[in-house]
Amino acid sequence: MKKLFILFSVLLPVCLSAAPQVKLVGNGEEIWASLLSARGVQYDVVESVDQALTGLGRGDGLIITAPLYPSSGASVSPGQWKLLKKKGVRVFVEFPSVLPGGAVPSIYQAEWERGVVTDASLGLPEMSVLGMGGCHIMKTEARKPLMVLAKVAGFDTAVFGLEDTESWPLLYREGKTLVATTSFSRCLVARYGPTASWERVIAYVMDYVCGDGKQVPVSLAADPAPMYPSHVAVNEGMRKASVKKAADWLWNARLFIHPSWERAMFKKYQPEGGDPNRFFGEPITDAFLQGDGCRGIMEGHASEIDENGTQKYRYFIRADVHGESAFLLGAAYSSTGVEKYARTAEKLLDYLFYTSGFRGDRRNNPQSPSYGLLSWANSHPGAFFNDDHARCILGSIGASAMLGDDRWNSFIVENILSNFRLSSADGFIGSCLFEQDIVEKGWEWYADRKDFTNPSPHFESWMWALYLWLYQRSGYTPLLDKARTGITYMMERYPDWIVQNGIQQERARMILPLAWLVRVEDTPQHRQWLDTVVSKFLECQDACGAIREELGDARSDHNHLLITSNAEYGKNEASLIAQNGDPVADMLYTCNFGFFALNEAACATGNEKYREAVRKLADFLVRIQVSSQRHPDLDGAWFRAFDFGRWDYWASNADNGWGAWCTLCGWIETWIGVTEYLVSDASSYWSLTSSMDMTQAVEESLWMLER
Repeated sequence: MKKLFILFSVLLPVCLSAAPQVKLVGNGEEIWASLLSARGVQYDVVESVDQALTGLGRGDGLIITAPLYPSSGASVSPGQWKLLKKKGVRVFVEFPSVLPGGAVPSIYQAEWERGVVTDASLGLPEMSVLGMGGCHIMKTEARKPLMVLAKVAGFDTAVFGLEDTESWPLLYREGKTLVATTSFSRCLVARYGPTASWERVIAYVMDYVCGDGKQVPVSLAADPAPMYPSHVAVNEGMRKASVKKAADWLWNARLFIHPSWERAMFKKYQPEGGDPNRFFGEPITDAFLQGDGCRGIMEGHASEIDENGTQKYRYFIRADVHGESAFLLGAAYSSTGVEKYARTAEKLLDYLFYTSGFRGDRRNNPQSPSYGLLSWANSHPGAFFNDDHARCILGSIGASAMLGDDRWNSFIVENILSNFRLSSADGFIGSCLFEQDIVEKGWEWYADRKDFTNPSPHFESWMWALYLWLYQRSGYTPLLDKARTGITYMMERYPDWIVQNGIQQERARMILPLAWLVRVEDTPQHRQWLDTVVSKFLECQDACGAIREELGDARSDHNHLLITSNAEYGKNEASLIAQNGDPVADMLYTCNFGFFALNEAACATGNEKYREAVRKLADFLVRIQVSSQRHPDLDGAWFRAFDFGRWDYWASNADNGWGAWCTLCGWIETWIGVTEYLVSDASSYWSLTSSMDMTQAVEESLWMLER
């Protein structure tokens, strides 16, 4: 009995010894405090490492944050590092101004680099890719880092490895210290992704610091987030709310230009000779007056995310987004009856056609061969993109129908006929024309081109859709003939097309003219052509409704946009995926245009397979609309990319101007928002605009085709 008492006396202090304590050097607002509380760990928040050292012993945990990141690092002196090592404290430090060995690193700001896992003990496969908004690191070296920062190509895996690219440690162990060379505390604020991958990384840090032998999962509440989880059933009330949210986003983002800041801001962020795809500048906050549409609208957000989770704005005024945005506002007006939407749509169209200068100078001179065209942008008055013209005019037509106003009809018809007379005998215009060339050669030179083709649905196909639309409402047969000729050529070549960023976007663009060709000439061959493209397009529709991206092959990559090395990441336009099968939907090039066109195909044919696909895609897009309390300028938008496997905003961000998190009031917001309205109304664009009689406008403009 005495021996048992002695044994119990020896074991009792061990059994009752306190669990390792944890101290946090920071302001207590970082993620670590809430994660420690959720884990049930007692912790103290202190202001300095000196305060933390008091009472810490072997096996205890210490988290040292960098509250002033990225301007300065976490403050730890060489002497403090020595004392922490002597005490045997388990330390996690981020962005340290002095490294555990005493070295003083330099700060490096990442641009195209991302995090790459180099040790599977993090709970992620090696070569997994992670993103960090506004990433700055303390540059150093480490023998066996757990993660590195490097410029790598790939969706969620560094597909070309690390051998041909420079890399720096991002997370590594040195003794009992776990060093992050950037701020992990800002993983939520700076919108690190994918969220599920960062949950693994943060859980690894927590398990290490707590030292309790447990592996506890971490849950991070991302903001922005999808409007609804993947399993939520979408009803008509949610769909109508989505349309209103889409229109309201134009105000939430403060995209309407006001004359009080227009000149100064555009001068500042439109550098002469700069790349217009990267005219990026500061956000328009509530410190700026917001316009009413009379001075036009900005495009939206750049994809880059800074350390505060903020995205820059695009300081570029394009013609196409005005017609498109007016269409979205017209849909919101038709859905809600709110006059603000209608009046703003009118102002955008008046700006587009009357006061902006898009139809100015020679483009408004009846003697000029460029008469009727609309400039690509305010900074590029002499450039004309065929696909931009088509979307701008389709949007203008839709807005006119919803507003019940025909005062823009002549501009609409003149633009269509101006493009018509610049197209070749086979119906092709080309990707981009320049006014100086048109003036020097005359429009007849373009019209007389023999055997000129450009088998790119992205650039050509929606203009054919406009020809068919105008033919139906005017009876002018040459419009039908030229559209049919171009479409026939494209379908005889299919799938040997020129591919821009992926074959799926080309299929998405080709559906619309095929659907409207069935409208005006319902033949077995035309239905077969439509079904050929739609069926192949829908092979990539996921059960959740998303349309998965697909790359083209090297033969169709005429513009050399396929990424074949790490060095090419971020150089040009690019797909959101690295290889076919990556579970990514693209709302800038594919789901947006495909949604609109697929609804037209379903209504034109009554095909139940098409109708079901439209419903699934419509529900998917309602669910992934952006919801954000932290960033009201994003609330109601759609980002370009969505990873429907993770249900997260993630993809390859390789596109140098239009990456994964960009927004766009025209291409993205309008075609999704408007089609949600049409689906809710069980209608189509074709029927919506059926009462528009363009006969007089066409007759008054046919002089344009006289030689």
